[in-house]
Amino acid sequence: MLETPAPQADARIPYGERTHQFGDLRLPRGEGPHPVVVVVHGGFWRARYDLEHVGHLCADLTQRGYATWSLEYRRVGHPDGGWTGTFEDVAQGTDYLRTLATRYPLNLERVVILGHSAGGHLALWLAGRGRLKPGQPLHTEKPFQPRGAVSLAGVVDLERAFQLRLGDGIVESLLGGTPAQVPERYKFASPAALLPLGVKQVLVHGAEDTIVPLLVSTEYHTRATKLGDSVKLVSLPGAAHFEVIDPRAKEWPRVIEAVASLL
Repeated sequence: MLETPAPQADARIPYGERTHQFGDLRLPRGEGPHPVVVVVHGGFWRARYDLEHVGHLCADLTQRGYATWSLEYRRVGHPDGGWTGTFEDVAQGTDYLRTLATRYPLNLERVVILGHSAGGHLALWLAGRGRLKPGQPLHTEKPFQPRGAVSLAGVVDLERAFQLRLGDGIVESLLGGTPAQVPERYKFASPAALLPLGVKQVLVHGAEDTIVPLLVSTEYHTRATKLGDSVKLVSLPGAAHFEVIDPRAKEWPRVIEAVASLL
């Protein structure tokens, strides 16, 4: 299913002036205002993976009554992708919800951010970026605050991902160095380093995932819980990396449950 074209979005809307600063908006039937799922695609932050492969996920959520705002963003391989462009783009795209709500019937009191793989990292980072202080890298004034965040097989701890050499060492490319070389970047860019986020989270992860091992989520869950965050871990026996974004997979209802539980 993920290799076939998804239903076209209702609108492709730029949230900035750069080539990759746009999102796909899908609206459910009815007058609204509709709850919103901001969707951040994965692909280990690399330029060759774009938002098209999560189109089916977005279409399914929209059929269930959620507006979806699927973000494209600069990635490793694009000019200024990685540190800091990738983070700046998803932040700008999320904050753009306020502008979208002036034109479309969106309920900004009921917004969840959902991301897969590298997008799971970005989803939790977006949920916790309000902890960044003025003067620190990636700080923005009045960042949009969601009701919760869902990580699907997310790379939620960048230092651990570096240690595990996930994606053939892509984290070093994303942040422009190792934890020893650029420790502050790992401090400000990794959800695990920003804990506690102060936002409800659900981590959905396949037990047989060999691309992003389950232990990344289990270790994060343990630390986040100890620090006082409300975090639920949903382990999926027999599932690998992509079932969590495939609406035809038997695991898909668990993803829907995760979204609904936060709204």
